[in-house]
Amino acid sequence: MKAEGCLRRKGLQSLLLVGVAWPWLNGRFAHAQGMSSGRRISFEDMVQPIVKGAKLVQRDIKIEAPILADNGSLVPVQVQVQSPMSEQDHVTHIYLLSQRNPVTQMAMFQLGPWNGRADVTTRVRLAGTQDLVALARLSNGEFRYNQMEIIVTESACVDAS
Repeated sequence: MKAEGCLRRKGLQSLLLVGVAWPWLNGRFAHAQGMSSGRRISFEDMVQPIVKGAKLVQRDIKIEAPILADNGSLVPVQVQVQSPMSEQDHVTHIYLLSQRNPVTQMAMFQLGPWNGRADVTTRVRLAGTQDLVALARLSNGEFRYNQMEIIVTESACVDAS
C-alpha cells in the first residue's frame, strides 16, 4: 500500500510539473520558430530571412497544386526546378513558404547533383487562402522563386450549415 501511494504521489508531481512548464515551453518553441499567428506577411518578410540580400529572380520553377483546396489539412504540392543538376550547377535547397501559416517555412528539402533532377512532391497544411512560395537556392548562390495563390475553403460541417 505504501509503495502505491508513493507512486501515485510521484505521478501527480510529474503531471503538475508538466502543467506548470508547458506554457513556458510552448511559448519558447513558438518564439524560436518565428510564429506569426495567422496574419498575412509580405513576400519580402517571407523570403529575406533565407535570401539575406542574395540575387533573387522569378524563373525556372513550376508549382503544381490545386487552385481550390476543399481541405487545408492536406494540400498536395509539387515543385520542379529547371536545372542541369551537375556538379558545377545544381539546386542545393528547395523551400516551401507560407504567407499565412503560424510558421512561415513549411518545408525545406536539401538536394544535390546526386538527385538527378530538382523535383519534390509533398503535402502541406494551409491556414486559409494565401500565396504559397517555392524558393530554390542554387549552387552559385542565386535564388529563384515562383508563387501561387491557393484558395482554401471550409467544409460544411465546420460552420454547422
